[in-house]
Amino acid sequence: MEGGVRALSLVMLAPTLLLALGGCSSGTKVTRVDEGVVTDLSGRWNDTDSRLVAEAMVKEALGSPWLENYVRAKSRQPVVVVGSIVNRSHDHINVQTFITDLSRELTNSQKVTFVAGKGEREEIREERREQAAHAREDTQKAPGKEIGADFMLKGNISTILDEAEGVKAVFYQVDLEMIDLENNVKSWFGQKKIKKVVERKRMLF
Repeated sequence: MEGGVRALSLVMLAPTLLLALGGCSSGTKVTRVDEGVVTDLSGRWNDTDSRLVAEAMVKEALGSPWLENYVRAKSRQPVVVVGSIVNRSHDHINVQTFITDLSRELTNSQKVTFVAGKGEREEIREERREQAAHAREDTQKAPGKEIGADFMLKGNISTILDEAEGVKAVFYQVDLEMIDLENNVKSWFGQKKIKKVVERKRMLF
């Protein structure tokens, strides 16, 4: 009789044990998707925004009259460097990713000569100093042969928020300027706007 009661107790406890064990599992599911797929989960600035804005704004910048005018006057491509991109938005935006996207589009366009920015230059100069001290003489790269930039591309990212009754509108504005380094003339000004509406679904119990 005692054995039967023990067996019955184990049977009754089994569902509870299964639920407890199930509750201990993480419940995390990871799905690999193509990098081109838009995954806009939170409504915040993301990799898709960075890539699309960079593509659109560089295309607009290189299609503007300043480029053709410079090539006609100097008989060569302008040398461009990317300066600071300031995050003035409410989001924590990795501006370096956006700078990388801009750099890629400028380089791949083959319409300008793109040179390394301030942080990269310091690392490259240090490599040349190391070569001067340790590398074979016929392979050393001499200092003083850098190409100076003609234009600097710089700008900022800002936002405007509007929210009511669980619905939030996020308005992103990206402003970029192409500045002539010889005379500080702003040769091109571009602006790209993104508006997202985020609606939080209410849970009903």
